[in-house]
Amino acid sequence: MSDTVSIMLFVVFPYVAFALAFVGGIVRWRLKPFSVSSLSSQLLESRKLFWGSVPFHWGILIILAGHLFTLFLPSTVAWWNGVPIRLYALEITGLALALWAGFGISVLLYRRITNPKIRVVTTPMDYVVLAVLLLQVLTGIWVAVMLRFGSFWAVGVAVPYMWSLITLRPEPELIQPFPLAIQAHIVMFWVFLAVFPFSRLVHIFTWPLGYVFKPWQKVVDIREPTRVG
Repeated sequence: MSDTVSIMLFVVFPYVAFALAFVGGIVRWRLKPFSVSSLSSQLLESRKLFWGSVPFHWGILIILAGHLFTLFLPSTVAWWNGVPIRLYALEITGLALALWAGFGISVLLYRRITNPKIRVVTTPMDYVVLAVLLLQVLTGIWVAVMLRFGSFWAVGVAVPYMWSLITLRPEPELIQPFPLAIQAHIVMFWVFLAVFPFSRLVHIFTWPLGYVFKPWQKVVDIREPTRVG
């Protein structure tokens, strides 16, 4: 990969994605506050929604929490991985969660494609964000299976790269030597961040903790009764 491409993918694009996520989220919340909703389709179909939504939400949330924990407490993760059995346990757990989340996303995507009622209320962005999330998970599984012990080397390479972006001193050279699977996984995260504020997933920032435990919202359309005769 050339230096120019590396800078575009791992420096310019991340900052563009951050700007879109931050500014886009605020603009949407201010101008279209009622659009910040999950727009539940449970009323139209609930069986597949359950089998897709539960693995998707919990799998993604736990994986995200693990990534954030590694970002802010890398020394703790390095200490944990210092014992092989603990490293294996963490890697197997991460892979299982990724497979669980991938299953949920696949069910949700299949549901929106095959159910005529759900397809009517599905926007192009719904397909885009689910496809991006699925690719993100699949590249993560690819890394976990083919390039094992990601939680080990991430502490020494991926975490410093992320902090170089946060502190406005980007170091794309940290990522440039990595295999394609790892680079794709990182790029897919920036793609997700860029499209996030334009999707229904933006609702998680309304009240994240309450959202995790609350039931799905059912929306019922109330209309005036039709007069006969």
